[in-house]
Amino acid sequence: MEDLRWLGLEWDEGPDIGGPLGPYRQSERLDLYAASFERLQSQAEVYPCTCTRKELRSIAGAPQGEELAWPIYPGTCRSGPRHPERMPSFRFRMRFAEAFEDGYQGEVEAKREWCEDFVVRRADGQWAYQLAVVVDDAMMGMSEVLRGDDLLSSTPKQIALYHALGWKPPRFYHLPLVVNAHGERLSKRDHALSLASLREQGVQAREVLRVLALSLGLADPPPLRFAEDLLHCDVPSGPISTRVELPG
Repeated sequence: MEDLRWLGLEWDEGPDIGGPLGPYRQSERLDLYAASFERLQSQAEVYPCTCTRKELRSIAGAPQGEELAWPIYPGTCRSGPRHPERMPSFRFRMRFAEAFEDGYQGEVEAKREWCEDFVVRRADGQWAYQLAVVVDDAMMGMSEVLRGDDLLSSTPKQIALYHALGWKPPRFYHLPLVVNAHGERLSKRDHALSLASLREQGVQAREVLRVLALSLGLADPPPLRFAEDLLHCDVPSGPISTRVELPG
């Protein structure tokens, strides 16, 4: 929140200022996730799974014909847990993955590997990302969701959850990630600079805002003092492939 305020971004609701749709911390919304999970259970949309990561990795090593980025969970426990003595996680019955219209990517065709029964509650009782984000966005009335295109494969899973819970999915926009000079996504383990580290080095917020404007395809953006100034810039439509470098 400190980094966002440094860039001049503000918000109408949040954990720091409250609002009518709180609480805004996921750790304070556990009862909401549990209620949605119980609803899925009553509809037989989820089932217990006792497969370990080691067992799933061994499945990944087996011949599968077409090479995939990750192994498709084969539904081993769909008819009942293979190891009932173990504490189970719970998976959602993914019957099919539907294509969807993305506000930035356009028509996104469903892929076979996206039609996978995925975890909604871990064996340790923690709620998985897919369930938590759907419950949060639906109950907070989100109409648009903007996020990185590395989460494109999560969208069919979340759309399936929306339908199972009787909610209307929002409009999704999957945007390109900020990458380094080698085209790789920024990562802490690769010592990528954070906004906080740039600020500590004396980089001004207006310099970062200019980089953001350039990445949007603005050939000669006007001087920017606040993030709000971007609202008054004309942004070209369609995919952008502009390469810019962060200051410093």
